[in-house]
Amino acid sequence: MFKVVTLYKFVPLTDLAIWQQKLLSLCKELTGTLLIAPEGINGTIAGMPLAIDQVIAQLTAMPTLHDLWYQYAETQKKPFRKLKIRIKKEIVTIANAEAQPLKKSGYHVLATEWNAALAQAAVVIDVRNDYEYRLGTFQGAVNPKTTYFSEFPKFVTEKLMAYKDKPVAMFCTGGIRCEKASAYMLANGFKEIYQLNGGILQYLANVPAEETKWQGECFVFDERVSLGHGLAQGKSILCYGCRMPLTTEDLEAHYEPGVRCKYCVPANTKGQ
Repeated sequence: MFKVVTLYKFVPLTDLAIWQQKLLSLCKELTGTLLIAPEGINGTIAGMPLAIDQVIAQLTAMPTLHDLWYQYAETQKKPFRKLKIRIKKEIVTIANAEAQPLKKSGYHVLATEWNAALAQAAVVIDVRNDYEYRLGTFQGAVNPKTTYFSEFPKFVTEKLMAYKDKPVAMFCTGGIRCEKASAYMLANGFKEIYQLNGGILQYLANVPAEETKWQGECFVFDERVSLGHGLAQGKSILCYGCRMPLTTEDLEAHYEPGVRCKYCVPANTKGQ
């Protein structure tokens, strides 16, 4: 049994090369990817339970990361092939200077209170990309139809300005994209933004299936591909050709294992 932990924190970091070497040493028994940037840390790592617990204990013992957000899950299959610690300009790329979560972000709503927030919102936004939305989303959520997160500001300008003075609810996989999205929207005059704390992962981990407003599966960026309630591995797979995540409906409609799916077209690649 492997233990998987998704984590992030927006916090000013300097001496990134030193951080990189420290994390490589600390996580040497693990696999996965961690991104570090001047704005913080983000990623998912996996390993044997004791090794994961020791790494998280050491990370949260650091004053800089004492309130690091993290979410555990378990899997029978090794979810990553190797360990990568990468230095980036942003830990989640929106490429817009107005998105500054270290200055301000939306109201954080606990997973157990999210159903009520959905009912009260004038609009509910799925902040993830289109291929993620296809696998599953919350009832009534709007799909921005983005291929890359950096396209989100354009979606806000073109589709959401009428909601500036109304309650807006938003969610993403683990919560990190909402930090950037809500910061951008607040900087552009939105007044009332509610974001799912810990994202879909927290909701699936803490809300019983019989009370759910979630439909489908949640895409994750590792060999598990998708998760359901209780963070159990889903049934979705990745196409061998274009690397698109495929639902059970996609598989039934048209899929040749090891060859191609209906999304396979020239130069078609999955967005980041």
